[in-house]
Amino acid sequence: MFTRTSFLAGAAFLALTPLSAKADGATLTPLPHFSEEASNAGIDHKYTGPWEFFVGGGAAVFDCSGDRKPDLFVAGGTTRAKLYRNLSSAGGALHFEEVRLDLPERLMEKVTGAYPIDIDNDGIKDLAVMRVGENLLLKGKGDCRFEEANRAWAFDGGRAWSTGFAATFEPDKAFPTLAFGNYVDRSAPGSPWGTCHDNMLYRPRGEGAPDYSDAFALSPGYCSLSMLFTDWNRSGKPALRISNDRQYYRGGEEQLWAVPPGRPPRPYRKADGWQHVKIWGMGIASTDLDGDGFPEYALTSMGDTKLQTLDKESEQEFPIYRDIAFDLGVTAHRPYAGDDSKPSTGWHAQFEDVNNDTLADLFIAKGNVEAMPDFASYDPDNLLVQEWDGTFTERGMEAGVALNRKGRGGGVVDLNMDGLPDILVVNREGPVSLFRNLGGGTKANPVPLGNWIGVELFQNGPNRDAIGAQLSVKIGNRTITKDLQVGGGHASGQIGFVHVGVGVAERAQIRVRWPDGDWSHPYRVFTNNFVRIERGQADAQYWYPE
Repeated sequence: MFTRTSFLAGAAFLALTPLSAKADGATLTPLPHFSEEASNAGIDHKYTGPWEFFVGGGAAVFDCSGDRKPDLFVAGGTTRAKLYRNLSSAGGALHFEEVRLDLPERLMEKVTGAYPIDIDNDGIKDLAVMRVGENLLLKGKGDCRFEEANRAWAFDGGRAWSTGFAATFEPDKAFPTLAFGNYVDRSAPGSPWGTCHDNMLYRPRGEGAPDYSDAFALSPGYCSLSMLFTDWNRSGKPALRISNDRQYYRGGEEQLWAVPPGRPPRPYRKADGWQHVKIWGMGIASTDLDGDGFPEYALTSMGDTKLQTLDKESEQEFPIYRDIAFDLGVTAHRPYAGDDSKPSTGWHAQFEDVNNDTLADLFIAKGNVEAMPDFASYDPDNLLVQEWDGTFTERGMEAGVALNRKGRGGGVVDLNMDGLPDILVVNREGPVSLFRNLGGGTKANPVPLGNWIGVELFQNGPNRDAIGAQLSVKIGNRTITKDLQVGGGHASGQIGFVHVGVGVAERAQIRVRWPDGDWSHPYRVFTNNFVRIERGQADAQYWYPE
């Protein structure tokens, strides 16, 4: 990810155009205000290290204590990774305490990121941990305790430099299929140029306990920094999308792998409709923006962010995409604040409705790779708020997230259970940022800008958290869809209540397309509540945080 003349030439047009998002403040959507509270909340952590840790720097956001509040596992690079238990009261100030993990010190060092997932179906979240070196599967034991499970689950963590992860539950499998994305093969002759490591796919064997001895190399690898299982054509057969860093590969591109059940994976090629796209791919975010039933994909990079939508004129079986980032104002190709007009550098990306107006907004963590003179040094995180015409307006400065830090991974999630999504950013060589969403209010009196619902899914047997399900929330004549996925972002994942902003609606109707394709009956719920939907149950259950 070092400077290349080809990038600067390719970015010349964007550098001469106005900022991709509207900068004149002309917007009809409400603006949330954020307060940075990491230090006051008890979080003191940095992501540090040499060249290998220029990338990565992720966090897992999930409940490890059993109280349903999101806890935080944060990568540290050469600094020991840390786990923080969430002690925040509902609607109150953010408050965390560090939980010392009873694991060997060496295993908690060289961590680049992590994703939560219930691997063994015991109802307790486990962790897939990426490292520079052996990757780890940590079995959750409850009360924020973990034990290494590589040997017990026949998982060979390898010795690669890993920065990406995704998981899915294939039909008739008792446990999830895991994919690890690898970066440069540091041991190969000529490294780092043209020496990208193969990515790895682990399919479970048997039913008694997880057995990941069946490993498959996804070759060629092109220096992956993010990956996501996605049902891109709504066929019920998720494929693996991989975003790759063009800086180090030779002849590479963005990738989409078909993963047919019971058969070897295969990459989509030109004959399948897949188009050759080369970017400095760092993060993936996905949601259905236009309500056509098919997901769009935001791909972060050095310079302009891509936003891909399925070509409506193509056949459903062909993954032909066109880029609409410029049309919708989300290229985010240079900083929106300060005097530095050099190209920007994007990392973690996530769609979330931060102002509860029913429209998905886009957060992008930003930061120079290290000290690259041809890229912006002051490169604040983006908060792109969606307008009613489908375009986006940059509101990061007004919202209070424009800090001078080097963002990497993170998450947008309601940490204090008040219906207002907060923002976590892991920063390289700088303190973690923790932005509390105050809505339209103040620290003393936060006020949501709209109504909302938090939805938790449950089903018996394998895949208790219903990974791969689709939520359909209807309010009036508008329907909002959300996919439950493990993967994407930049080295960062989350599991928990799915946040849905519903505007002024006081009631909503929820339907679930379960991972096997079956649809639930409609659940009618009151908004401004957390609800749990159990498969086969007649009614949704309300849950009230303390």
